[in-house]
Formats: sequence, C-alpha cells, structure tokens
Amino acid sequence: MNPLTFTIEKEFPNGARVGNIQTPHGSFETPAFCTVGTKGTVKAVSVEQLQTLAKTQVVLANTYHLFLQPGEGIVSNAGGLHQFMNWHGPLITDSGGFQVFSLGAGFGKDISKFTTSRPSKNILTSDVKTAPAVFDESVLTQHSKLAIVDEEGVSFTSHIDGTLYRFTPERSVEIQHALGADIFFAFDECTSPEDSNSYQEKAGNRTHRWAERSLNTHQNNVAARKNQALFGVVQGGRDPKLRAWSAGIIGAMDFDGFGIGGSFSKKDLGEALTAGIDPLPKDKPRHLLGIGEPEDILLGVSHGIDMFDCVQPTRMARTGTLYTKRGKINLLRREYIRDFTPLDKETGGYSSDKYTKAYLAHLFRAKEMLAATIASIHNLYFIESLMSDIRESIRDNRFNDFRTDFLQKYQQ
Repeated sequence: MNPLTFTIEKEFPNGARVGNIQTPHGSFETPAFCTVGTKGTVKAVSVEQLQTLAKTQVVLANTYHLFLQPGEGIVSNAGGLHQFMNWHGPLITDSGGFQVFSLGAGFGKDISKFTTSRPSKNILTSDVKTAPAVFDESVLTQHSKLAIVDEEGVSFTSHIDGTLYRFTPERSVEIQHALGADIFFAFDECTSPEDSNSYQEKAGNRTHRWAERSLNTHQNNVAARKNQALFGVVQGGRDPKLRAWSAGIIGAMDFDGFGIGGSFSKKDLGEALTAGIDPLPKDKPRHLLGIGEPEDILLGVSHGIDMFDCVQPTRMARTGTLYTKRGKINLLRREYIRDFTPLDKETGGYSSDKYTKAYLAHLFRAKEMLAATIASIHNLYFIESLMSDIRESIRDNRFNDFRTDFLQKYQQ
C-alpha cells in the first residue's frame, strides 16, 4: 500500500499547479497551507474550531517539542498523535532539525529563515515585515548554547529542564514513527542565512548523508512505511548552485515528497526556489518549510510549491496583528478603539462576520484570552481562503492576474 497518492489536476510549465494529496487520514487539496500545531495543539484554537471555522485541511506538529513533552511513548500509547490530539485529518510532523538549529547555531541571534531582522516589540505598525523566529526568547535567559552538531547527529539540552539528549537521523525517524503522522520529514541540518557557502556545502553534505540514513531506517520498518510517507529535505542556503546540487542528490533518493528547507533572502527567494525545484521529480509534492506569509506563498506557488507551513498567522494573531485584504493591521493602535467595522469584510468568515475591530481591540487591551482565539481563527481563515482562491485561479488559467491583483491591494 502506498501511504501517499499525489494527483496533479492542472499545472503550468515549470510553475503553478493544483492537485490533491491522499493520505491514510483523508485528502487535502494543493497548494495547501499546513496549520502549525507545535505541541499537538494550535494555541487558543480547538480542533473543532480549526475544522469548522478556520477551514483547516492539514496540521503540522513538532517532533522536538513532542519528544520533550509528553514524550513519544505516551503519544504512541494513546493511539498515535491523531488520537491523542483528536485531529483525524491529514497530519504532518517535522524532524526537529529546525529546532536543533534554533538552539545551536541560531541561538541568541536575531535572525530568521529570512535575512531580515525581526522588528522591535515596541513597534505597532501594520507594515512591519516579520519572519519566523529561530529561537525562543524565553530560552535565552535559561541556558547558554543548547545544541552541538557532529557527523552522527546532534547533542542538545532540553530548554525545559536542562536534560541532555541526542538526536540522530535514526532516532528522529523512530520518534516520528511513534507519533504516527501521515507525512514526516527526514532529519536535516538547517542552516543560517548568515552561514558562508563553504559551511552551507558542509551542512548540505551532512544533510544528504542523514537523508540516506533516515530513508533506510524508514524502509526497514515495514509497518510504518505502509502508513507514513517520508519527505527528504533540500538545503543549500541562498546560493542557487548549492540549491540545485542538494536538490539533485535528494531528488534522486526514493522519498515520497520533498521539503525545501534552510534559509533565504526575500529578494532572491524565487531564484533559490527555481534552483531547488527543477532537479526534483515532477510527480512528487514539494513543501516549502517554515514559509507562509501571503506574498511568499504566492511566489512559492508560482514556482510550483504544493505545501507551506508557518507559525506566523497564529503567532501574530496572539499579539493583535490581523491579515486583511488591504494588508496587516495591529489592533493595539488607537485608531481601532472605536472602529466598529468587521475585522475584514472582504475576507469574511466567522470571526469577521461576528466581531468588530473595536471589540477585539478591547479584548486585547483587557488581556482577555478570547482575543487570541478570535484573532487566530480569523488569520487562519484568511490564509485558507487565500489558498482556496489560488487553487481556483490556477484551474481558471488566471493565477498570474490573481497574484497581481491580490498583491496590489495587500501591499498598498
């Protein structure tokens, strides 16, 4: 039995495509946004709200965090992550490689998957370009550097209690087998956008060797390979030649799909994607790891990316920043205190139909927990609506026009 079936419904040459991925726990349409539920939960949002209000198709959870709490043994004894978190649709786990980077090379540095720095916490403007953080600031006050990479794997100390652990490609696969997600990723070394090309090449070679070890471990588990699909990860940083080199090696391995990982620059993301995608098999899905801002999704789709994931929609929502068709807004700004209009009438959805900017601004200022729930549902629905519109535009042969029109409004 094949654990994953990918059907391409329509595609443009070397560009956008629309399709469907069938897993043991149901199917989802592509291009798809994978909602991040790091610890087996999307913060402030219930599974029922994800399904009925946010229109979520697929959820992605984090191997590193689930390993630390509650442990893969408990999840396995509960019947797997689907049963444990009561999500019975398609489910993905990452390998833990990004978290290893964030606690190792990226620890204590104000850097992200993009070369742009994160804005000051005191800036409350709607036009700030944010990017996913590569380290947890709460960890910074507790420990020094937490992870050390070597040829065999990574030694790291828990940011929770300082316990020493070790991940190898084999151990990462073993944990993800126990978690039981429909799709999971091979263990890789995620690099910084600040790393030199020589280190990118060194880390790429290590990622390729780890990919082979991950694949061998998975294929030797007969039960797991019938129910779980394994994706390999392309690295190479910002250099197109290194991207193409890594994609050629990873693409030649017998993975069920591929992740495009590592670090990028906003200005050369498209070039890196072209180089990293062209050598990959055309009939297997491609996932752009950790990238999910609207403008980046549209760029990724234009290059043939099928799947995205990002913490930004819910992370920003919890601090009062909402997506709208006219760009981001931050409800902590004074102008929204008496704004009785919907959150985003053009997008609609449960949150926008039921609540006003003034009410949500009040909840945030009063530090009410409901604020995070309403805002998170809104942002997730916005992204899911965007994905649905993208798919429809590809089917109707108008993706390029849709992209231009969307960005003209969104970036005004």
